[in-house]
Amino acid sequence: SQFSDHMFAMEYIDGQWQNQRIEPFGLIEVHPVSASLHYGQTIFEGMKAYRGVDGKIRLFRPEMNHRRLTDSCIRMCIPPVELETFLSAIEELVRVDHQWVPPYEGQALYVRPVLFADEGSLDVRPANRYRFLIITSPVRGYFGAGSPAVALKAEEKYTRAIQGGTGSAKVGGNYAATFLASSHGRDEGYAQILWLDGVEHRYIEEVGQMNICFVLDGKLVTPPLRGTILPGVTRDSVIQLTRDMGIECEERMIDINEVIDGIKNQTLQEAFGCGTAVVVNAVGSIGYRGQQYEIGNGEIGPLSQKLYKLVLGIQRGEVEDTHNWTREVALS
Repeated sequence: SQFSDHMFAMEYIDGQWQNQRIEPFGLIEVHPVSASLHYGQTIFEGMKAYRGVDGKIRLFRPEMNHRRLTDSCIRMCIPPVELETFLSAIEELVRVDHQWVPPYEGQALYVRPVLFADEGSLDVRPANRYRFLIITSPVRGYFGAGSPAVALKAEEKYTRAIQGGTGSAKVGGNYAATFLASSHGRDEGYAQILWLDGVEHRYIEEVGQMNICFVLDGKLVTPPLRGTILPGVTRDSVIQLTRDMGIECEERMIDINEVIDGIKNQTLQEAFGCGTAVVVNAVGSIGYRGQQYEIGNGEIGPLSQKLYKLVLGIQRGEVEDTHNWTREVALS
């Protein structure tokens, strides 16, 4: 990865966030017995800054990222950051390093806020000192008209999250816990893991680090937010835009067998993952219990492609932002 020249930093000391600053990007010192290193008390967020054809730089629904960050803070006993502090920090950092925002379609400046404990104590409890950093990194597009649809492996051995756990929070440990299953999947030729519920290994939850959607009988169907999956910003946007098209959307439990049956009888027309990194990533096939099931003709479907272009168009200022989702970063 490549990173921009600066980063935002502040500390939580004596019961309050303080010492807000933009400083040169570089290494930091962390206490060797901080709870972030030993007990995983760390959370993060992810969003992008986009440069439109008009030269303006826009953020996409950053208020929703803040809401999710706050929920993650509460779940992990970390003091939340105020909305105005969050937005002004991101905007100032992007403004300082605006030359790092790529002008090309499908590319953007990735923005990564991270909060972590940094108190010198081995006590098994929430820390009293924390740090909040924001770094940025230019990224390329992951998906487009010529990109192939990906193959998924439905995972029955390993579990990403369970009810009452941290599945709906953007916690560092959630991601580390997926590495083993993902590595096994790649060795078997799969691009991503299709996660099933942690009790019956039957109900679909997420794909990789993305939310998952299916087009079943002409409806958009996606798993509900019930505390085990991440409430994705792109997911919420895709649902709203699909409804704007007059297409019915259902947020409900989806049995893996319903999906397999839908593929077999061709009532399942499309499947795609959605998230900040990829926007929309079409699914071409699913591997389940040693069998491969190709969706449609294994290529990108019309709704997947339309949603990709629509979301990206709003982010770049090429499509009317009827929901007021974008926030322009003033460069002067």
